[in-house]
Amino acid sequence: MKSADVRALTLDQLDDEVLKLKKEQFNLRFQRATGQLENTSRVRVIRRDIARMKTIAVQKRAAETPVVKAAAKPKAALVTTTAKAAKRAKSNKPNKTKK
Repeated sequence: MKSADVRALTLDQLDDEVLKLKKEQFNLRFQRATGQLENTSRVRVIRRDIARMKTIAVQKRAAETPVVKAAAKPKAALVTTTAKAAKRAKSNKPNKTKK
């Protein structure tokens, strides 16, 4: 199926089509294992069609949901991190001197 045809489908139709193609892919794998597969190139075509449909479905789902940005970390957290690092550096000094 061409990508223009796939983009015309709804998300439910895409999910149904992917399910149908996965069943066909299973049957082709079974035929290959038993030595009954005549058209070996069909395996590759099915695999690529599934990937194409999943990709377009992900793009459609991303277009439907709004993007929420994460809040920036407060600068106070950075100060406490550096203060902790300075405190650790002081505590790593040896208490006893070597002779």
